[in-house]
Amino acid sequence: MTTTVPSLPAAYFEALYAGDPDPWDFRTSDYEAAKYAATLAALPRPRYAAALEVGCSIGVLTKMLAPRCDRLLAIDGSARALATARRDCGPLPGLAFEQREVPRQWPAGRFDLILLSEVIYYWDAEDLDRVAGQCRRA
Repeated sequence: MTTTVPSLPAAYFEALYAGDPDPWDFRTSDYEAAKYAATLAALPRPRYAAALEVGCSIGVLTKMLAPRCDRLLAIDGSARALATARRDCGPLPGLAFEQREVPRQWPAGRFDLILLSEVIYYWDAEDLDRVAGQCRRA
C-alpha cells in the first residue's frame, strides 16, 4: 500500500512563524547565506524584466534578488512571514508582495524568471505537477 502525504497548507507555515519569526535561521545561517549566493550566481542573466519568487518567506533572498529585477512579485502563504519581509525589505523599486497559496492561487502574468527556492518538497505530486504547468505557461 502506498500512502501519499498531502501538500502542507499555509496554516502550517503560519503556525511555524507564530512560534519563531525566522524558523530556518535565514538571517544568521552560514549555510543559507552560501545557498543565496549560489542561487544568485546561478542565474543566467544579470537582469530580469519580471520575476516571481514563490515562497519568499521573510524576504532575505528577496532583498538580494530585487535589485536584479525591474519588477519582482514575491509571494508566500504566511501573512506573518510577509509582514516581516515587507518590513525588512523596505520600499525597493518594483518589489511587490502578495499572500498566495500556490498552486491554488497562482498569480496572473508572464515572468522571465520564476524562482522556486526551498518550496517544492512541501507539495505533493499532484500539486507539483500543477506548479510545473503553471511555470511553463507563465
